Amino acid sequence: MKPDDFDFASQFFKDRSGLVLTREKAYLLESRLMPVARKKGLKSLEELIAAMRVGRDSVLLREVTEAMTINESFFFRDIKPFDLFRNTVLPRFLQSRAAKKTLRVWCAACSSGQEPYSLAMILREEAARLAGWRNEIVGTDISSEMVAKAKAGLYSQFEVQRGLPIQLLVKYFKKEGDLWQIDASLRAMVRYREYNLLHDLKGIGVFDVVFCRNVLIYFDNETKAKVLAQIRGIMPDDGILFLGGAETVLGISDHFKPIPDLRGLYMPTERSSATGTSTLFPAGSAPGS
Repeated sequence: MKPDDFDFASQFFKDRSGLVLTREKAYLLESRLMPVARKKGLKSLEELIAAMRVGRDSVLLREVTEAMTINESFFFRDIKPFDLFRNTVLPRFLQSRAAKKTLRVWCAACSSGQEPYSLAMILREEAARLAGWRNEIVGTDISSEMVAKAKAGLYSQFEVQRGLPIQLLVKYFKKEGDLWQIDASLRAMVRYREYNLLHDLKGIGVFDVVFCRNVLIYFDNETKAKVLAQIRGIMPDDGILFLGGAETVLGISDHFKPIPDLRGLYMPTERSSATGTSTLFPAGSAPGS
């Protein structure tokens, strides 16, 4: 690939989605974009980038952006965050929201829906404790293809075998030909919509819990800081942010700080004391306490 083609593509994807492409990741351009090129009747990556430069085909620009931003997802990925949600975060909100009885959860960059549906299964399993509560899960993704797949709730045998306990598969899924479909009542618990994290987030409302896992790793620090600032803007003072295991706010944003002893969980700094504690997680509280 010509250096100027790579430079154009790199800047294009950073501007459109925040994705940072280094030259050692140039192979991703060919592996992910050539299927789009063939679909459009183009013979090479160079022809595709030439068409992107012209910029007249808005459908093409959307398709290449989606092709580059589709990420892997599976049920209960890295199980620890889901255990923390069930055993630590949820009980705390059951106390602090006892009067309002509402809980809103946002899964940013939700891909094909496994993360939101994993949370929906947890809430359904905790139905007795949540009797009378109004719970809402919102999943957003930049890819219209992924949003459509998430709404359908149809997964292959391979997909349901990745992280999904067999008892939950039997309880909440039914076989549809070669695929498995998640129960309609669970699908109704999640609202999906297309949304770009680089855009103004105020339109999606306020959320008590935000899962933004394995997303920031694709951004540069400036973009990470902007996204974190926007997320803070749609969270209450006692909101909880989940990030991926390889992600942090340290040295990037002063809008959040780590919750002691709860790796991957962050709280808005505005509600923290000098010791880094919060009303939701007071000093000395241990996971699951």
